Amino acid sequence: MIAPLIHLLAVSLSLPEYANAKLVGLWPKGMQFDVYGSIFALDEIWKAMGVSIYITVVGTLVTLLLCSLLAYTLTRPKMPGRTIILKLIVVTFVFPVPLIPSYLLVKQLGMINSLWSLIIPGAMSAFYVLIIRTFFKALPGELFEAGKMDGCGELRIYTRIVLPLSMPVLATITLFHTVSQWNSYFSATIYIRTRDLYPLQVLLRNLIVDNGANTGMSDFQLSTQFTPEMMKAGIVLVATLPILIVYPLLQKHFVKGAMLGSVKE
Repeated sequence: MIAPLIHLLAVSLSLPEYANAKLVGLWPKGMQFDVYGSIFALDEIWKAMGVSIYITVVGTLVTLLLCSLLAYTLTRPKMPGRTIILKLIVVTFVFPVPLIPSYLLVKQLGMINSLWSLIIPGAMSAFYVLIIRTFFKALPGELFEAGKMDGCGELRIYTRIVLPLSMPVLATITLFHTVSQWNSYFSATIYIRTRDLYPLQVLLRNLIVDNGANTGMSDFQLSTQFTPEMMKAGIVLVATLPILIVYPLLQKHFVKGAMLGSVKE
């Protein structure tokens, strides 16, 4: 995992003649940092970065809210039809939503060319719901009884008791969805029409696959001293850096949350 990142860093820091001739391995040949100044001078990079941060943060919060609410209701004994609902959730593992019906639904809801089209369709995950539900079921029942004796309703029990005790599994889901949302680009290529709403991964995909033809960066590359390979390497690292920063902050909760939420039943 680390070797490709080191290689990209070496390419981006090398002199153009070495990078263009593909003579760079895991150590830069020559040394310059100007390529990153040129990358951050691109307005389109900042717009795409802002879009990616927005859909990642908002999408993760929406997913945590919806999945934890559904998981909590599925653990309550008085919830009518919870067995049927659980079975229907499991069915989605076997029969995922096809692309064309999903597109038609998003279009019918008026979310085409809207950032909500990158957040709402993937906000509810059966995998996340089952993990969170199993974690909630492992919580001591005495806590719920004590909350009811103190006059708490279901909503207050959920917000004051369940959520504070569920930080490990919520951190796990946050990590799962943050990485998935940040790295996704396929939905944006289908639903987004305006270039200003492109997330960073779509910009990166267009740069690598189409050599910048759809990103507006071709003229920039031709007018600078840096080769396309250096620009690609630098932008890949810029797109990867936020996840590399977030992951260590949540790593201590990851194993505990995943094991408690997926093994115990």
